[in-house]
Amino acid sequence: MTTGQPGPGKARPTPAGSDAESRPATASASGAPARPARSSDTLSDESPAATDSTAAAPAVDSAAAKDSVPAKDSVPGRDGVPAKDDNSGKNGKDSKSGAPAKGGKANNIPATSSGDSNGGKGSEGGKDGAPAKDGKASEDAESSAPPEDSKDGATQGAAAEAKPTTTKWWRWAGKGRRAGTTDGDTKTDGAATPVVADRWEAFASAPEPQPSVFTRAGRAVGRFLIHEWTLASLCSVALAVLMTWPTLRYPRYTLPQDYWDPSLQAWQMAWSGHILLADPARLWQSNTFFPELWSFAFSDTLLGYAPAGMLGSGPEDALLRYNIMFVLAHALATLGAYALARQLGAGRIGAAVAGVSYTYAPWLLAQAGHLHVISNGGIPLALAMLARGHGWSLRHGYRPERRHDGWVYAGWLVAAWQLSLGFGIGLPFAYFLAGAVLVAVVLFYVRRLRTRQAVPFGRRLFVADVLGGLFFASVGLLMAYPFFKVTELHPYAERTIDDISIFSPPASGFVTAPAESRIWGGLHEGARAALPWHPEMTLLPGFVLYALALGGLFFSVWRLRHRLLLLAGVLVTMAFAMGTRFFDGTATYVPLFEHLPGWSALRTPGRLMLWTTLLLGLLAAGAVTALTDRVRELTAQRIPSWPGPWLRLATLLPLLLVTVEGLNTTPHPVVPTQPAAMRSAQGPLLVLPSNQSLDQHVMLWSTSGFPDVVNGGSGFTPRQLDDVRRVSQSFPDQTSVDYLRTLGVRTVVLLRGQVVGTPWEITIDAPVESLGISRQDVGDAVVYRL
Repeated sequence: MTTGQPGPGKARPTPAGSDAESRPATASASGAPARPARSSDTLSDESPAATDSTAAAPAVDSAAAKDSVPAKDSVPGRDGVPAKDDNSGKNGKDSKSGAPAKGGKANNIPATSSGDSNGGKGSEGGKDGAPAKDGKASEDAESSAPPEDSKDGATQGAAAEAKPTTTKWWRWAGKGRRAGTTDGDTKTDGAATPVVADRWEAFASAPEPQPSVFTRAGRAVGRFLIHEWTLASLCSVALAVLMTWPTLRYPRYTLPQDYWDPSLQAWQMAWSGHILLADPARLWQSNTFFPELWSFAFSDTLLGYAPAGMLGSGPEDALLRYNIMFVLAHALATLGAYALARQLGAGRIGAAVAGVSYTYAPWLLAQAGHLHVISNGGIPLALAMLARGHGWSLRHGYRPERRHDGWVYAGWLVAAWQLSLGFGIGLPFAYFLAGAVLVAVVLFYVRRLRTRQAVPFGRRLFVADVLGGLFFASVGLLMAYPFFKVTELHPYAERTIDDISIFSPPASGFVTAPAESRIWGGLHEGARAALPWHPEMTLLPGFVLYALALGGLFFSVWRLRHRLLLLAGVLVTMAFAMGTRFFDGTATYVPLFEHLPGWSALRTPGRLMLWTTLLLGLLAAGAVTALTDRVRELTAQRIPSWPGPWLRLATLLPLLLVTVEGLNTTPHPVVPTQPAAMRSAQGPLLVLPSNQSLDQHVMLWSTSGFPDVVNGGSGFTPRQLDDVRRVSQSFPDQTSVDYLRTLGVRTVVLLRGQVVGTPWEITIDAPVESLGISRQDVGDAVVYRL
């Protein structure tokens, strides 16, 4: 008869009586005959696994029950005596399926064969708790459903005993029993009645609560906010705001460094955004330098900032836009250099040193008035993306399993965007990419020939490189075409080697800081006085950066050959940055000037110092990373850990020193206010006086409606504008009026505040009736209508 143990669930009906005895034993997974389950009264009622398994098996007849009683001197696990509870709970997995411990025999009944020595798998015929058909195993080998109730509420004979279930008691513990029965109720005919409550229900695991949509969204936002790249981006922006302060203090009225070139570049962003919305076909035919063609290509265009130029209108919005992009350009440069150093294998602090030193190097403070030079963050960011997509790093080499064509596409897109900001920085970057691709291809095939094995690369990665490279080249050609047209129309605009010599810095420039450096500016005043053109010749990347890079040659996470390659890159780029000052440039800059298309348009070799700074930053990142790794090891060895936190805090010292050396005293002058006459003047118009500096203000003022203006300032002055300035010296007279009418000029605006010391100081109030023109005072200007 059965015990009063609670069953695990509902029992599936099984054949009774002689039918069950005559049914052949079920084959096990190993091919041996299945062992019928023994009477539940031979199992311990203290083991959860044994309790559930015995409750699932119906009682056998009394004879079988008597035969199954072990002798007093029986050994557990032998002669049909089940193993003790502690053994069944530890290594006897048979107890979970309703079978005795491994290897046992009872009354010459064959033991159930299991899948392993511990009985980890029950016989296949009883994995779902149902009898097998014709002695074959059940096909539902993976089922873990509890056995079903019989329709009359009772279970039948020993056939069900031969089918031990693999269902785990905790998976379906606590499921309902048939009502009307109590724990321990039995029937005299040997059939057990299922119980109502399961005593093991209290031990079941509580279901995990399902989070709501808002909870999941909050967790996702939290993970995003604490992600490394989110924190790196936010820190880059915050540092840019602080390091460029007070740029954003009065962003609608001031400009960093001076108000000449920044005024020109503020107009460039405004024009590109305006014309791409109004008439994209006129992009290169700007409203300035009237009536010249291709006038937008007279200098670097910052075309990549055109989306920002689509927001707002007028001079004040143009200034606000410029100042915001000025700050964001610093942030992007920091983030890009950080990403590159991280991809190459540097630690977080080392990468931060590389990012800050690359962006806030003292020599770049002299370039604060040149947004196209400050906007260099796309260079390291594109290199980082391309390296990530190709699964390559400086520290770990080529890892094919890390390839990802999506990053390759992104890298080429960022590179193309960087090129669209201007060729002054973008052209050397384009040639560097071309050389890097060539070197990579050669090394790839050399390695393949040397190892005699196919180096993994992949078709998708190849397609990404081909399409990305074609897109980058297409953007470069489309950008270069207008500049070639300008050179064709104005051949005198092309640079000569003598022009390059004027701006070539001597070797002393690499240790001389500009006046805008808060730390070194005053100390280097005498050294700057010895330079012919110090704004382009003060090339100090930072003494702290020099020291860290020098240390990186001897103590670094980079391999020795990589350190030597970085050092060679530093020396080579320094030689190129000296232009014609390095042995007349015959082996460095001059060959590039003569043979590389477009290189002759670069008149300032010193700006190649950008690449020197980046390579020095990578050397420094290797040294700082090695330092932080060593400090982490020392901290872990300390028991107790104090003063471990202080040692780890000391690793921030290089980052702090690099940041302090980048502090500036950049002036932020107030931009001249737009004359009221410019708001209503009809174009084409000429604003007098006209010269390179004042015309850049006129370009900014023309952002109110973008009327055609004769004025303009750029890297060169067209001869026609020179003629206009010469002839208009005597304005208003008949000669100048007739000449301006021939050009198509209809309005002349003469600014009273600028005529002191000029010929117009006398003629500004002269009568004009005899010339057939009209004159009107509008604010502080005189407007002549031709």
